[in-house]
This record gives sequence, structure tokens and C-alpha cells, in this order.
Amino acid sequence: MALDQQLLEILACPEDKGELMYFENENILYNPRLRRAYPIRDGIPVLLVNEAEEISEERHTALLTD
Repeated sequence: MALDQQLLEILACPEDKGELMYFENENILYNPRLRRAYPIRDGIPVLLVNEAEEISEERHTALLTD
């Protein structure tokens, strides 16, 4: 289930307040500055720092080049 474009425009990283990248196929919102992925569960973004996944250098590169 894709997130609404209007929602994506207002969502921000809870830590640095910056823009997030949406990866529908991965079901995540990604902050490339902090290399942190926030899960989307049942169509609801979980923007909690303690729920975020730290992303490795390899996966970071893969996300940005796909």
C-alpha cells in the first residue's frame, strides 16, 4: 500500500527534522544523512528513533543507486 503524496511531503525525520526518502518496495522511510530507516507497518510510518534500523554502507549505496 503506497503512502499518500501529501503525507510524504510533510513527514520528517524525528531526529534531524530533515526530509525522508520513501522506498515503497522496502516499506521504509529512509534518512540518508543519518543512514537510518524507519519502518512502515500496516500503512503507518513508525517515526520513532528507537524503532529505526541502522543501515550499512552497502545497503545505503544500494538504496541510493536503485
